[in-house]
Amino acid sequence: MTLDEAIAAQKPLVQQLLDGVAAIGTDPPGITRDAYGRGENEAHDLIRKAGEALGMQASIDAGANLSLRWSAEKPEAPPIIIGSHLDSIVQGGNFDGAAGVIAGIGAVAALRAAGITPHRDIQVLALRCEEAVWFGLGLIGSRCLLARLPEGALELRHARTGKTLAESITAAGGDPARLKHGKPLRDPAAIGAYLELHIEQAPQLIEADAPIAICLANPGNLRHPFIRISGEDAHTGLPHRFRRDAALAGADLSLCLEKLWLAEEAAGRPMAVTIGRFHTPADRHSLTAVSGDFELSLDLRAYDAAHLVALEAKLQEIVADVAARRRVKITLGERSSAAPGLMDPGLMARLADAATGCGITAPHLHSPGTHDANNFAASGVKTAMLLVRNQNGSHNPHEAMETDDLMAAIATVVRFLGA
Repeated sequence: MTLDEAIAAQKPLVQQLLDGVAAIGTDPPGITRDAYGRGENEAHDLIRKAGEALGMQASIDAGANLSLRWSAEKPEAPPIIIGSHLDSIVQGGNFDGAAGVIAGIGAVAALRAAGITPHRDIQVLALRCEEAVWFGLGLIGSRCLLARLPEGALELRHARTGKTLAESITAAGGDPARLKHGKPLRDPAAIGAYLELHIEQAPQLIEADAPIAICLANPGNLRHPFIRISGEDAHTGLPHRFRRDAALAGADLSLCLEKLWLAEEAAGRPMAVTIGRFHTPADRHSLTAVSGDFELSLDLRAYDAAHLVALEAKLQEIVADVAARRRVKITLGERSSAAPGLMDPGLMARLADAATGCGITAPHLHSPGTHDANNFAASGVKTAMLLVRNQNGSHNPHEAMETDDLMAAIATVVRFLGA
């Protein structure tokens, strides 16, 4: 069997796994695979069985991440890890994260079918809880693996079950006690490379008419999931000069942040501002009352660490200005962050050569999303990403990755691994 035939022969397996994780997460109108819950656990079990069927050795680390190892007979170098996640947001799409894990299985299956023995161990890694929706903190699996959990993270509570992160990890077979020591579960220096495949999250490849892209960088982020604004409840007829309107302060803050965003991009400094939650208290808001309380979330992201630091300083200035003008108190509250993920130039060049060898044109593009790859890159691991064409973005039920495009990514990875 030729290498091309071996790759093509894996499409039924890849489709079966894509359909399998979709069935596990079915939650109309979308997909929900809850982190450290039934959805993610069953998806991990499905992938474990697929890996074991290929002769891969399964193991669970202290963060409950799943690793599937294809051992070389005589390893000549540190292992290559192919990883992503299997959890989703609530009623999201099927492919965000899961496509990357399944691509790793497909690549190993193709190499085995072609009779190619790896020169180094190849591991497929299913990382836990990449999505921040579950604990207000994202990238938890790779944070556990690389000792990048912020202080107090193990006491965060799951949005659905109410269990702490430590309790959730224990229930999924992990060992949170080991995570408290602040030591990586895997020595970053002993990892040869980390490769992640992910659907694109802006329609850049639709625009470019290309099935895949080589990622240049992922943005880092600064997040405040529970910003609280405190003003004063009042009657709707209260004149403006007397008001301490928390809702209008929230709107003011949001528009000031958008103004910052547009100014930064006009200056050639790409970034993004996202207000994900934006509301008065649902248990007592009213058509005929000025709300004295308001809550919102904020995600700031940029591709350079120094830029993120500068943006955080500007955020503080904006908050102080809005609070003074609106005569309210703005509490930013809980804070989390992720470092930007710059991809390794050598790996990018190898992926470009592999894509060319497959007859695939693969442009070089930035990803607008923060991924587990960020933590590997920030820990000194040589890191690369492939982006797969996707019509309708991610974090919504309408993700539209074509299996043939994922197979193009798998073909590129196979040639990369076999080189």
